[in-house]
Amino acid sequence: MTSHPTFGVEEEFLLIDPHSGAPLPVNREVAEHAERRGVDLQLELTSCQVETATKVCDDPAELLSQLRRLRRGAADAADAAGARLLAVGLPPTLPEHFPVTDTPRYRQIASRFGMIAREQGISGCHVHVAVPDRDAAIRVSNRLRRWLPLLLALTANSAIYRNADSGHASWRHILWSRWPSAGPTPYFASADDYDGAVQMMVDSGAMLDAGMVYWDVRPSANFPTVEVRVADVPATVAETVLHAALIRAAVMTALDDDRGTPVVQLSGHELNAAYWRSAHDGLAGEAVDLGGHGCAPVIDLLRSMVDHLAPALRTVGDFGFVADELERVYGEGNGAMRQQAAWGRRGEIADVLDEAAAATVEGC
Repeated sequence: MTSHPTFGVEEEFLLIDPHSGAPLPVNREVAEHAERRGVDLQLELTSCQVETATKVCDDPAELLSQLRRLRRGAADAADAAGARLLAVGLPPTLPEHFPVTDTPRYRQIASRFGMIAREQGISGCHVHVAVPDRDAAIRVSNRLRRWLPLLLALTANSAIYRNADSGHASWRHILWSRWPSAGPTPYFASADDYDGAVQMMVDSGAMLDAGMVYWDVRPSANFPTVEVRVADVPATVAETVLHAALIRAAVMTALDDDRGTPVVQLSGHELNAAYWRSAHDGLAGEAVDLGGHGCAPVIDLLRSMVDHLAPALRTVGDFGFVADELERVYGEGNGAMRQQAAWGRRGEIADVLDEAAAATVEGC
């Protein structure tokens, strides 16, 4: 590539009662407090969640600065509304169901999809990277499929759920997969092929509209970007920046490879197996090597990914940052590892909530 693509990040957060730890349906109040602080928060499907979005960024330092400001502002706004902000893929505690945010579209989603919507409460991280056009976004999507399970393992941050260890590093992924339009991105021959699949899903009722394309990579409907949606919201801003830097390099590499390197063909069952193993083990265990079809320590596969993306990372000056940050996160633990360690000390949910709250604003 002759220029560096810009990127940006959206992060979703949970709002909880600071005393009981239960999800707290006050997203409108939190958004109002945030607006007075100069921070724009979006409302999510459940009224226990809010979302932030960075502006377009050129480098990790700029992205880190914006994410710190947004998380700090959202945390302060939550506090002003009597809530606590958590960067977690799922709430460690859970009511019978989540109240749906009262908008016409969200009410329609809840009416059609029932308990899938009312048990949502899922917080993810979406990374946008600039691409030339929609057809380029589709071609990039096809080439990113091989990396998605590793990115899920890296960012896993939903191990504790319903006051118990779920037995998975990313239980969010397991629940998210219930949506008929979620999960591994299918292979598409073109933007027209993609549009045809979306229309079929809408016609079948599996999607309300094109806004419910929940596949883990998709061309953005609103920006000239490819959007990667595979991650739990990372525990810390530093992990989010690492995740975004890897994705930008993967997109750059895909665009370069598009000039003649064949796409690695992956079947649905290969991807499903790789996703499940990554959701189960997270960063601490093993993952499926989609090149060799066996399993290997996930950190080794992530290091190999960094090596594969090294030309792009060096082009934008990110190689040293990404390599060092990966080792730091592996040594200190990602969100799932932190949650499991906190739970393992006493089996008390309060320890998990305190750990998650501290990580949410770490460095902010």
